[in-house]
Amino acid sequence: MTQPIRFPEIQLYSGWGEPMRTECTIDALEIVQGEIPAGLEGTLYRNGADRQYPSGRDDDIFIDGEGMFHMFRFGGGQVDYKCRWVRTARFEVQEQARRGLFGRYRNTFTNDPSVQGVHMGTANTTAMFHAGHLYALKEDDLPYEVDPDTLATIGRTDMQGQIGATRFTAHPKVDPISNELLGFAYQARGDGTKDIAYYLFDKDGRKIKEIWFEMPYAACVHDFAVTDEWIVLPFFPLITDMDAVKAGGSFFQWHPDEETVIALVPRYGDAEGIRWFRGPATSAGHMMNAYRDGSKIHLDVCLYEGNCFPFFTTPSGETTEPVPPFLTRITMDLSRNDDAFGKRRLCNVPSEMPRTDDRYQGRPYRQGYMIVYRSADGSSSIGRIDQETGALDVWSPGPGDTVQECQFVPRTPDSPEGDGWLLVPVGRVSKVRSDLVILDAQNLAAGPVATVKLPVRVRSTFHGTWVPADTLKTGLYPYSLGAGTAQPS
Repeated sequence: MTQPIRFPEIQLYSGWGEPMRTECTIDALEIVQGEIPAGLEGTLYRNGADRQYPSGRDDDIFIDGEGMFHMFRFGGGQVDYKCRWVRTARFEVQEQARRGLFGRYRNTFTNDPSVQGVHMGTANTTAMFHAGHLYALKEDDLPYEVDPDTLATIGRTDMQGQIGATRFTAHPKVDPISNELLGFAYQARGDGTKDIAYYLFDKDGRKIKEIWFEMPYAACVHDFAVTDEWIVLPFFPLITDMDAVKAGGSFFQWHPDEETVIALVPRYGDAEGIRWFRGPATSAGHMMNAYRDGSKIHLDVCLYEGNCFPFFTTPSGETTEPVPPFLTRITMDLSRNDDAFGKRRLCNVPSEMPRTDDRYQGRPYRQGYMIVYRSADGSSSIGRIDQETGALDVWSPGPGDTVQECQFVPRTPDSPEGDGWLLVPVGRVSKVRSDLVILDAQNLAAGPVATVKLPVRVRSTFHGTWVPADTLKTGLYPYSLGAGTAQPS
């Protein structure tokens, strides 16, 4: 007899967090306010975690769960929506068993014996489009290719044998000016290893650079940043102890006595050119941007002065108090003889999920976008920070409603920096459904240019990407750097 399905009564799976477990297609979504801007033609892909079946544990965490891939296709003044499971090896074996078979987050030693040797990868974190291919990514596994029109899962891929690591990052950087793909793998030879590999692919998807080296410890390296000459890889002391993992413990532990270490890896060089910088223990999930300023490398990051994931305890089992993230500039000076870095807070409002105009990733920039003002009622807002003046422009969806990570879309391929639109998924919590809101990126406070209504709930998406209509056909981004920075309207 197949066991009945029952999710545990925990906060993670209550209210908005209740698993959706639903694939959906809706053509011509209702536009309840405004109209789709002329020229906004392309597809917004989003990826997030949902639960196919309960794990049988009451200590599940929000970053676990099967990948649910979402698509908003813009064309002719309308928007179509589709969501589909990413059919990973984990998904398919559970589908056959009609129950959950995998245990604690990334801990293979807590899985059902029947799935020994089946990869735990969930492909649940982001979407990447490069050289004509669309991928679903999770940092503990190789990419899964997805059909860009149907969202059907094509399969797990090492990009035609070009990725020698056992996994690939969930935060790749696709440079829409050069059409290069930059990525990395951490714990690259397997769980608990200190190996890290950096990869560079050209516009046609051919690997042109691969650099291997060792981290100071078996860290969690969720994100990285790039400049024109350097790859910025930060190592924060969320560390994997395989003895603890084998005993059924969490995959990462917080080590406040360890240092934060940053490696600057030559973008087109080799391992001999790596520069190292060190500072007190901090942590971060997401980088806004990095750029080179003479001998200085600036890294703008939503930095936690402590543990960014309180559900990962210290080695002694102590739970750390939550600390807020603040947008912070870490500066490394290549001309100095020591290995210290400096820090300067850029915004005094807690923020997360930072984004930029993607054309300016790795280049000097002025405009950044992020989730701000998380309130006690669960609501949140989207903010735009002007790095030159420090001014913060904010849009809020209303009491109790939430925003997810935004996506910037240039008004034209060569428009000035920041001249374009922000696409913002919104959780209408009290109405148990979602919207996709379009904001003028130069004037968030003016409110939506258009609001696209979803009659369903988009439970959770972490990250995504915008692919212009022409790029879907050619595989190449048509962008160029605009002249200057757009001024707020």
